[in-house]
Amino acid sequence: MEEAIRKADVLIEALPYIKKFHKKMVVIKYGGSILGDEKIRKGVLEDIVFLSFMGLRPVLVHGGGPNISDRMRQSGKKTEFVDGMRVTDEETLELVEEGLQSLNDIIVQEISELGAKAIGLNGKDNHLVQVEKKKSKIDLGLVGHVVGINTEIIIDELKKEKVVVILPMGCGKDKKTYNVNADEAAASIAGLLLAEKFVLLTNVKGILRNPEDPHSFISTLTTGEAKGLVESGVIQQGMIPKVNACIDALGKGVKKTHIIDARTPHGLLIEIFTDHGIGTEIIGD
Repeated sequence: MEEAIRKADVLIEALPYIKKFHKKMVVIKYGGSILGDEKIRKGVLEDIVFLSFMGLRPVLVHGGGPNISDRMRQSGKKTEFVDGMRVTDEETLELVEEGLQSLNDIIVQEISELGAKAIGLNGKDNHLVQVEKKKSKIDLGLVGHVVGINTEIIIDELKKEKVVVILPMGCGKDKKTYNVNADEAAASIAGLLLAEKFVLLTNVKGILRNPEDPHSFISTLTTGEAKGLVESGVIQQGMIPKVNACIDALGKGVKKTHIIDARTPHGLLIEIFTDHGIGTEIIGD
C-alpha cells in the first residue's frame, strides 16, 4: 500500500507540469556513445513516448555517435576533426548520412514498438534544415551552418500526435547536401519552433564548477553566468558546444534549457515533471 501511495504522490506532483506543458513543444537532442547503448536508448525513448502520451509534443534530434565512426573505420576512411567538427568530403558525407539514416530508422521503429506514432525526417529533404557552408580557419568541406528551418513540416507532424525524429543534415542554396552539427541543428530547431524546453542528453550529470569534484554540481545558471564559466575555463571541451547550443536556443526564444545525464533512469521525466529535477538548467538573464 505504501508503494502505491508513493506512486500516486509522484503523479500528483507531476500534474501541474502536465497541465502547464500540454501541447507544448519539447526539443530533445540525443547523441554520442549513449545513443549506441540499447538499454539507455530504450529508457530515453520510453520517457519520450510518455511525454507524447501526456500531451506534450516531443521532437528528437539525434547525432550519429559511434555508428558513424564504425562505418568510417570499416571503409578505411580517416576521421579528421577541427574544433569538434568532422571534416566532410563527399565520401565521408555519404557514410555519415548512411549512419544517421540507419539510426533514425531504428529509433522510429523502437518508438513505434513502444506504442507511439513516430516519423523520421532527414534535414536535407524539403528544405527542412537550410544551411550555408560553415566558415572555419580550415576548410571543413561539406559542413553546414544552419540559417533556417522549415518549421511547418515539423508542426504538421506534431499536430498528428507523432514523435518527430530528425537527423541533422541540411540543404544549401547551391542544392548541395551538408553535414550539420547535431547540437547546432537541435538548438536552431528548438529556437525557431519557440519550444517550451530544449533538453540535451549527455553522459555526465550536468555542469560542475570543478570537474574533479562531483559535489560541485550546478543546478541552475543564467546565460550570463554560463558564458562567464566558459570564458574562465570552468566549462571545457565537449561541454562547451552544449552550453553554446543552450545559449543559442534561449536567444531564439526557448523558455528553458536543460543538460541532463541520459544514464539516469527516467531522467527526462524527472527533469520535466518534478519540482527538483536532476540536471543543470540554463535560463535567460
